Amino acid sequence: MAQPFCSPAMIATSLLLAAILAVVSANPLGRRAMAIHEKRNAVPAGFVQSGSVPASKEITLRIALTNTDIAGLEKTVYEISDPANTLYGQHLTPEQVAEFVKPTAEGLAAVTEWLSENDISPKSVSNAGDLLQITIPASKADELLSTKFSTFKHVESGVESIRTLAYSVPASLKPHIQFVHPTIAFTAPLRGPPGVTAINTKRALGQKKRKDPIEERYPASCATVVTPACLQAFYGIPTAKATSSANNVLGVAGYVEQFANQADLQRFLGALRPDLVNTTFSLQTIDGGTNDQTLANSGGEAVLDIEYTVGLAGGVPVTFISVGEDNNDGVMGAIDIVTSLLGETDEVRPKVLTTSYGVNEEDITIALSRGVCQAYMQLGAVGTSVLFSSGDGGVGGSDFQQVNCTVFVPTAPSGCPFITSVGGSVGLPPQVAANFSSGGFSNYFTVPYYQANDVSAYIASIGDQYAGLYNTTGRGYPDIAAQAENVKIAWKGNFTQVEGTSAASPISASIFALVNDKLIAAGKPVLGFLNPFLYSAAGRAAFTDVTYGTNPGCNTDGFSASTGWDPVTGLGTPNYELLLTAVGLDHHSH
Repeated sequence: MAQPFCSPAMIATSLLLAAILAVVSANPLGRRAMAIHEKRNAVPAGFVQSGSVPASKEITLRIALTNTDIAGLEKTVYEISDPANTLYGQHLTPEQVAEFVKPTAEGLAAVTEWLSENDISPKSVSNAGDLLQITIPASKADELLSTKFSTFKHVESGVESIRTLAYSVPASLKPHIQFVHPTIAFTAPLRGPPGVTAINTKRALGQKKRKDPIEERYPASCATVVTPACLQAFYGIPTAKATSSANNVLGVAGYVEQFANQADLQRFLGALRPDLVNTTFSLQTIDGGTNDQTLANSGGEAVLDIEYTVGLAGGVPVTFISVGEDNNDGVMGAIDIVTSLLGETDEVRPKVLTTSYGVNEEDITIALSRGVCQAYMQLGAVGTSVLFSSGDGGVGGSDFQQVNCTVFVPTAPSGCPFITSVGGSVGLPPQVAANFSSGGFSNYFTVPYYQANDVSAYIASIGDQYAGLYNTTGRGYPDIAAQAENVKIAWKGNFTQVEGTSAASPISASIFALVNDKLIAAGKPVLGFLNPFLYSAAGRAAFTDVTYGTNPGCNTDGFSASTGWDPVTGLGTPNYELLLTAVGLDHHSH
């Protein structure tokens, strides 16, 4: 429904923005000519201005400096990730990555001088020195950036944050500063497990049931309760444990105080993977993260992710990376986790990292989204495969049953071309699309070369359907899909079933970790950034195309799964044995 022409909220927003722009034009420091660097025209939906900020309240800000040669790093990452390139598999060291992303000497000197003029001493918070952090009183932050910070409340959660609608930097420094954050990024708080939802029978039956003789190859119980044994049958995953555990860590990212419970894991293994009983996981904490072992505090998302990595990638060492609330990167620690991993040795750093969280793309500014994407590109450069669940709102965004949208809502970071986005599939093979599988086209990132033909072919196939509702030149997602419904987990001492693409990502990550195990045993480099390989002729041959189902949202039926890549299930579901063939290994000899 259209908003009133001059609603009270619009009037308040207009007055606030006008006040900020008045501060901008006044240039209170009077030392340098200031220029607006970023602004937004309104307080985002779901947020309201809730008050002023005390002048003495300390604010921590980060200044992202322009990198020396980010285009050069991008070119290199594509070269070392493309099986057709002679450089394939020649991953970089963190030190080599830092040479690309370090700030220019001129830029670092100029920004440091500006801060020094204002009696501010920054500290570097990145491996390459391209992120500077400062902590100053709100009144000084207002002066420094010619703005007016205010307190804003996220209505649904009640969480308050300090933000502004516009800020300026010295005009002479604009070429040297990518963005300052958190300033105009109004990211909704991650909600504890967005995709771990107890099965809703009515929704689960939303897709039509097919009958196919091939279904007889699988235990009938797998149609309603999915266990590791079902997934081994679906995707050809081996039952034998991995043998090359050295240098093959599988990382599971945990957020919003979702705790991975050891007792739940052992209960799960005892019932569904008895050969792995007493297998555990390592813990890494970032930004004050913890992992409370009180059973009542066991996190549904965390145990799902841990149980379907430890319990599926048998023998692969798993690390649970708990990211706490003490972060200042503006994206709940998504940049901090990359910074931390880049600082680790090659033996400890995960070779596969799975994350089952995401937000709507529009919640994060374009500049900050690029910063996050560049961080994941750096992980890909050093040989880490980065997987994210695509979301559970179909074409309506990250959450189930999004209908109040007038255009399709892409999710983040699925739009980043340097991560592998995992959508959802359901049923006995050949599987169909999960009707909640988020998919579509980014508004921030253009189509990467590796999927250009696929995206153009799909858009041509649907013609004018949904014209104007999505970006026809945007990066398409998801890239692949996996089981996302009826997944059995042990949680808080009991067994339950859950659904969501947050199951599909760890399942897929486990398969790639097992492929890495065989590559290491054969003396070959690990997979690293996956997408150029996945979209290659050999890579796509290792996936079972999903050709039936839709992902409704925004009062539409959404996109349709089809032959070839589609924005519902991507290239399809993985097959472990065919992946071994695709990377040049004979699975019969392993």
